[in-house]
Amino acid sequence: MDPAYERLVRLNDEWTKEGLGRQLNDPGSKYDGGIIDPASGIARANHLGTPSVMAVWACALLHPASSFYRNAQLLQALDRAADFVLNRQHADGTVSLGSTNFNSPPDTAFVVGGLAQVYRLLRRGQLPESGPVAGKLRLFLQRTIPALMTGGCHTPNHRWVITAALALLYELFADPQLLERAEEWLAEGLDITADGEWTERSNGIYNAVSDISLYHTARVLGRPALLDAVRRNLNMMVYLVHPSGEVVTDYSGRQDFGQRADLSGYFLAYRLMAAMDRNPLFAAMADYSAQFIAEPGGVNNNALLGCMTFPELADLSGLERAPLPERYHVTLNGRHPVREHLHLAEGVGHHMRIEHSSMHLAFGAPVVRIREGETSVTIMARTPSFFSLRHKQARLLGVKLATSFSPGIVQFEELSGGPDAGAYRLAIRLAKGYHGPIPRERLSELPELANRAALSPWYLLPHQHRPVTHLQEQRLEAELRREEGSAWRIRIRSDEREDVCAQLTFILGSEGAVTGDDVAEIGEGRHMLRSGKALYTAGDSALEIAGGAYEHWLPVLRDDQHPAGCRYVHVNLVTPFDHECTVRLL
Repeated sequence: MDPAYERLVRLNDEWTKEGLGRQLNDPGSKYDGGIIDPASGIARANHLGTPSVMAVWACALLHPASSFYRNAQLLQALDRAADFVLNRQHADGTVSLGSTNFNSPPDTAFVVGGLAQVYRLLRRGQLPESGPVAGKLRLFLQRTIPALMTGGCHTPNHRWVITAALALLYELFADPQLLERAEEWLAEGLDITADGEWTERSNGIYNAVSDISLYHTARVLGRPALLDAVRRNLNMMVYLVHPSGEVVTDYSGRQDFGQRADLSGYFLAYRLMAAMDRNPLFAAMADYSAQFIAEPGGVNNNALLGCMTFPELADLSGLERAPLPERYHVTLNGRHPVREHLHLAEGVGHHMRIEHSSMHLAFGAPVVRIREGETSVTIMARTPSFFSLRHKQARLLGVKLATSFSPGIVQFEELSGGPDAGAYRLAIRLAKGYHGPIPRERLSELPELANRAALSPWYLLPHQHRPVTHLQEQRLEAELRREEGSAWRIRIRSDEREDVCAQLTFILGSEGAVTGDDVAEIGEGRHMLRSGKALYTAGDSALEIAGGAYEHWLPVLRDDQHPAGCRYVHVNLVTPFDHECTVRLL
């Protein structure tokens, strides 16, 4: 075994012990045999709950290097967990996520994606005593078929999770209707840019979900072309890692936005694709990502389960490793036709609204990544923060601009320039108007009310037909320029419109401290840089923020948000302005 594989086996034994301590033993309870979720205190049958622990236990039972190899007590615990999962499976074949998503086809697909592998591992594991457990898993999987043959999704990645589940079920039950349903999802086309970014821009969670799901789909359906998307995303992720091993979540469209995340979820996809392509870079990324695995994760993407279920497909023996890049300057999605696609969306008919999901209108927006050893910089469009920087232990998590014109956080739409131009430039033109009375001919089309003159509810009026009056605009620009001496100069400019309040905010890690001669604390973790400089120190690292201003007294602008868990340094401006701040590494 290689070092990464050996580490997984050791970790799996630790997880096995921990999981046994959380298994409920209450024959009179509907939760009997389930594994208690530490957060909610409830045993659940979702992909992060009991099925995730079942994968851990199956690996421990069947790996000769495990201290639980062929352990009768563990096999009994696994059998009881299988009973729990069958008990919590709804009559329609689905399971519920629990925190939300009840009777959920996509969450059922997540579970199928893992338990199909557990079943396969048990069937060929040369442990005859595991036959009853395998039979229960087969029954559970068979019961899911009607729901996955008819069920829908919420989010873009759900489509590929469901498709993978359909493919894995086909391997077991050989029902051609499963393939037909998978092809219905695949007919929609893949939602990925040329540079490898999925719709949800979720480097911390859902990229890896789509990658491993499409791997299984391509493998079972004999569709190798699908793997091009996986390769693109894995190549992109090479450039979206901070020196600490954190991945860039500064612009995510999902719940990992701004949260700490690592590469652990990518391990299996990197390893399987490295083995398939004999790719030294992917092999190195697999080794690197393995260092961050600290918990089993979802059952559909369990690292050891995948390696044990497909040993011939995850074999990296004899494959050299390429050095991982530590110095680069790349632009992702620089040529993606964002504006053209958004213009086309206007004619689709959904009016930019979708139930239980998001339109993800930032898909394909450009991202600049700069890495120089221990310094990591990200420049982003169409996201609340347009600039972030890591330097050793100091974390500038983001820089954002808010305005009272819109009101709210400015998400710059344009990103241009680069090293050859001497700077990066972001821009947006905001528009806000007023609405006149609805034309009489449109009013005549409305449903009749008993007495419209006396009562006309606002929500019954066709507001889309109101003519716009007095349309106002505000143009804002940001320029980011590297200075000599490890500094970045941030220049913020407005047009000539007067008396619009704005606030430039530097978002910093809570582990550091903010000081300065004219820095006023205005709330928990919030500081106003009224003039001069502020110093942010974290460990033995520091950042200096220069360019304070206090042109208005508002501590926060309407529709802006400052969540807890960070430190904030604010600079208050009033239009028209042409203001510069400098972030210097110390």
